[in-house]
Amino acid sequence: MDSTNETLKARIGEDMKAAMRARDAGRLGAIRMLLAAIKQKEVDERVVADDAQVVAIVDRMIRQRRESVAQFEQAGRQDLADRENLEIEVLSAYLPQQAGADEVAAEIDAALAAAGATGPQAMGKVMATLKQRLAGRADLSAVSAQVKARLSGPH
Repeated sequence: MDSTNETLKARIGEDMKAAMRARDAGRLGAIRMLLAAIKQKEVDERVVADDAQVVAIVDRMIRQRRESVAQFEQAGRQDLADRENLEIEVLSAYLPQQAGADEVAAEIDAALAAAGATGPQAMGKVMATLKQRLAGRADLSAVSAQVKARLSGPH
């Protein structure tokens, strides 16, 4: 096991111990849920999750919780929405620094140039590149919309 692959997982483990010592039940629950999701991926795929895979898991869990918050608020269950928001806050700490609009635009430019993209048929190739470069650092659905606009718009 390469120690560089363990950094994010190790940090999550240390945060869990700190939450246990602080008797912070909300934070502890969210961290345990994250560790369980990581362990599940490792067992299912027989791999040791690296930082990129952990970030992808965190990103997916945050998206799920945002959807839940919207549903709970619609149903008038603010108590459950608050719990989900706490989990989002805890999980967000494990995402890398978010990319700014300028950085996202630069990455899109670079991916379009690298793919030699001239039309909508290049969308998949461009998004594959951007997904690797921006995973966990930008809302990929918004990036996808920008790429689609650039590929279908005038050149």
